[in-house]
Amino acid sequence: MTTIIHRANSRGFANHGWLQANHSFSFASWYNPEKVHFGALRVLNDDIIAPKMGFGTHPHDNMEIITIPLSGVLKHRDNMGDEWIPVTPGEVQVMSAGTGVQHSEINGSVDEYLSLFQIWIIPSKQNVQPRYDQKRFSVEGRKGKLQTLVSSFDDKDEESLKIHQEARLSRIDLKAKQSFNYRLKSENHGVYVMSISGRISVEEKEIDSRDAVGISKTDGFEITSKTDSELLFIEVPMIEL
Repeated sequence: MTTIIHRANSRGFANHGWLQANHSFSFASWYNPEKVHFGALRVLNDDIIAPKMGFGTHPHDNMEIITIPLSGVLKHRDNMGDEWIPVTPGEVQVMSAGTGVQHSEINGSVDEYLSLFQIWIIPSKQNVQPRYDQKRFSVEGRKGKLQTLVSSFDDKDEESLKIHQEARLSRIDLKAKQSFNYRLKSENHGVYVMSISGRISVEEKEIDSRDAVGISKTDGFEITSKTDSELLFIEVPMIEL
């Protein structure tokens, strides 16, 4: 088993006034040659956006983009006909940029900050037809058990959102002293585990809130929660860029 720990305070940070952004991997003006990607996982941004502010219309292509609001309300508009769709905590948004898409994202509240994760995954297929989807997932569905949010179009899981990559994004909420065994889909995959909140132990390594650990070259591992914890798993093929 290979593990790499990324502490929360080692992330790139950008203060734009209206946007407080933490970058797990090299992004925009922040570059760290040791943190460019984890397999097909290219971006994991932990953003806080001020009320009524956001990202104006901008382009993407050939990337699978997943957004997970944690608090507040995100509003999304794109050139595929989606007009200021709200995305709230409990929901997950996916967008296949493919041949090219233009979109805007804003904080839909006039007085509440928006907190979200934005994740970019390198696709297995280039120049696909752009598409958008979102879905709500219950809190009860991840209490003490794995709740799959996103998987490949080839995956048989009918409850998850779909992307063009053999990836799996999932969440679990654990009570203090509770353990969970994660099993990987393939020996060629790795898993990037982000502690949304709480403290956990992974193979005798302690991970605190917003810390992350990348795990590869194994078929599974055990997690034990030291406190009540909320975890995000991003399993991806361990491709080279």
